[in-house]
Amino acid sequence: MNVKKEDMLLYGITDRSWLNGRTLSEVVKESLEGGVTILQIREKDIDEKNFLEEAKEIKKICEKFNVPLIINDNVEIAKMVDADGVHLGQDDMDIEEARKILGPEKIIGITAKTIEQAKEAQMKGADYLGSGAIYTSGTKQNAKRLTVEDLKAICASVEIPVVAIGGLTYDNIDVLKDSGISGIAVVSAIYASTDIKTDTIKLKEKTRNLIDA
Repeated sequence: MNVKKEDMLLYGITDRSWLNGRTLSEVVKESLEGGVTILQIREKDIDEKNFLEEAKEIKKICEKFNVPLIINDNVEIAKMVDADGVHLGQDDMDIEEARKILGPEKIIGITAKTIEQAKEAQMKGADYLGSGAIYTSGTKQNAKRLTVEDLKAICASVEIPVVAIGGLTYDNIDVLKDSGISGIAVVSAIYASTDIKTDTIKLKEKTRNLIDA
């Protein structure tokens, strides 16, 4: 396995729509100071050149905090910046093809919404799964909801870490107790905050207590 289970505890996913005049690097640094354990850059609306430059800058910050950097969807960008890995959706590049490009040491995460998808991803060599949406969110309002019971079944069906995703916040994660997850993936719960560092510290502590309970 190319990823440590403890790295999955608090999975931050960037979204520039909440920057409010700040740079992405500034808000990422605040979130890492607060304890984000793995970071994914997700960019849907900037061109390849700017994405590449941004990823290079964020990688330097992640290295200072010893936090793995994951690139969403874009295997080529992940390779060019020597990111720690890539996260792929069900409609993105096949795991085996991504592995050929990135090599055996890189982290490959997969979105899995069913037991079948989870088992297939593990069989093909995925390092972790992202499963949801537990709640609807501002980033993916049309995402199909995943019940906590289905999440538990996914966790029980595989040996690799599973992170829950989808509208998760400090106030609503209690439903995930005893689900078998290794952590939570969040966007707005961190990056929409006016005090990113403080809210990240609180969210990480609550998540750890939830999973360790």
